[in-house]
Amino acid sequence: MKRPLIVGNWKSNKTSAEVLSWMKDAGEEKVFINQFPGQIVICPPYPYIDLFSSEVKKQNLRIAVGAQDVSPFELGAFTGEVAAEQVKEYASFVIIGHTERRKYFLESDELLLKKAAHAKQVGLSVIYCINDEDTHIPDGVDVFSYEPTWAIGSGKPDTPEHAALVINNLKKLHPTLLSLYGGSVTKDNVLSYLSQKCIDGVLLGGASLEFESFFSLLQALT
Repeated sequence: MKRPLIVGNWKSNKTSAEVLSWMKDAGEEKVFINQFPGQIVICPPYPYIDLFSSEVKKQNLRIAVGAQDVSPFELGAFTGEVAAEQVKEYASFVIIGHTERRKYFLESDELLLKKAAHAKQVGLSVIYCINDEDTHIPDGVDVFSYEPTWAIGSGKPDTPEHAALVINNLKKLHPTLLSLYGGSVTKDNVLSYLSQKCIDGVLLGGASLEFESFFSLLQALT
C-alpha cells in the first residue's frame, strides 16, 4: 500500500471548544496516528491555527498543520488579509484555489498564481485545487487536488476510474507533483480512490470534521 497524503479541510466549521475536543480524541489515538503509514495534514479555520498547532506540539502528534487560504499580497496594509509569512509561523501547508474560493469569492487564475508564488516564496507546501484537466497549475505547486465542482459537499463523488483518468493526464504534464482526489470522500470509498496508481491521497471535507469519522477513514487505509 502506498503512503497516502490525507488532508482534512475543516472550512468555516468548529469553535475553539470543538477544536480542543477533536484534539483530545486524537490524543487518545496517538499511537495509531503516529504510526499511520502516510502523512496527515489538518487545515483548521484561521482563528484556530495557533490553537491547533499548539495542541499538536503539546501532544507530540504526527499531524502537519495547513491553512485553507493565503493572501496574494506580502506583509503590509491589506486589511483582513493573512500573508504567507504569517501563515508560515503556524503551518507548513496551504490550500490554494479551492472550489469554494473560486465559486463564492470569484478567485481568478491570475489571483491564485500570485497566492501560490507568495506561499512558495516563504516555504509553504502548496496544495493547488483544480476542477478539470483544463485548469492551469502554476509553477511552485507541490500537490494538486482534483475536485470536480459538482462533487464538493454533494455526496456524489466522481468515479475512481474517471478521477484516475483526469489525474493521470495531469501527471503526464506535471510528473513531479503529488496528486489528491477531493469530493465526497468517505471511509467507504476512500480505498477505491487510493487503489488507483496515480492518486497519492485525498482531500477531505466533511469526513474530517468529527474525529470518529476521520479515524474510521484512516483505519480503512491500514
